Amino acid sequence: MTDTTWNSARPWRGIMVATALPLHDDLSVDYEAYAEHVRWLIDNGCDGVVPNGSLGEYQTLTDEERARVVRTAVEAAGDGARVMPGVSAYGSAEARRWAEQAAEAGCGSVLLLPPNAYRAAEPAVRAHYADVAEVGVPVVAYNNPIDTKLDLTPDLLARLHEAGSIVAVKEFTGDVRRAYEIAELAPELDLLIGADDVLLELAVAGAVGWIAGYPNALPASCAELYRAAVAGDLDTALPLYKSLHPLLRWDSKTEFVQSIKLSMDLVGRRGGPTRPPRLPLTGETADAVRAATEKAVAAGHH
Repeated sequence: MTDTTWNSARPWRGIMVATALPLHDDLSVDYEAYAEHVRWLIDNGCDGVVPNGSLGEYQTLTDEERARVVRTAVEAAGDGARVMPGVSAYGSAEARRWAEQAAEAGCGSVLLLPPNAYRAAEPAVRAHYADVAEVGVPVVAYNNPIDTKLDLTPDLLARLHEAGSIVAVKEFTGDVRRAYEIAELAPELDLLIGADDVLLELAVAGAVGWIAGYPNALPASCAELYRAAVAGDLDTALPLYKSLHPLLRWDSKTEFVQSIKLSMDLVGRRGGPTRPPRLPLTGETADAVRAATEKAVAAGHH
């Protein structure tokens, strides 16, 4: 059976939490709260963290903030192998610089979107990943055609893996059928669950890791769900999944950052505000997230 637990040889496996970034009320980064959050996640069953992803609002950070977030995560995790920074950028040269910074910090892997400044053709995509892979840190591809308008199809992923440019893919399309085609075309490419609300389906299909959102608020219950799902223990996993799904589906919505931060606030963590252009949740959306969070807590999730 394929190992679905975190290990130093393949440090992108297991539960790698795409961390939300706590901000002060003046919208400056609360590094102390972030360090505490990283430690808390690992203490509560998660394997590592993914700073500077979309959930970490990396697009709104200065270069200095972005670099310090990575250093903070490495120090708090106690082992750089447990940190997979997002290194996405408009230019390949900039993405490579962020990968170099991750290497200097001792990170075990990096997460990289395809070029997202324009809808690049396949040769440009392949060159982009090859350039960043030259840094020497294992690269996890991030397939999110919903936001990037560029689809890393199973065939393209197989080509990238064959070229040695990627070791795994965070699959966010929501199309669980792709798992089987990826396995056929690139059997050695690790499939990572990229959206919380298809966790069970992709776990059953052979995923060996989860780049996760909602463990930011409920790490212990989410860890229990993941481990039961990848073990094929549906008697445990399915009831948990059904109970958590009203929350997990917010990870795939436009307001996912605000939603997860609101849930964190509601369970006593420091979610806090988001930086513009993201605005606070209001009205029916906020009410729905609040109700789903309160229901999950009442059901004993933590």
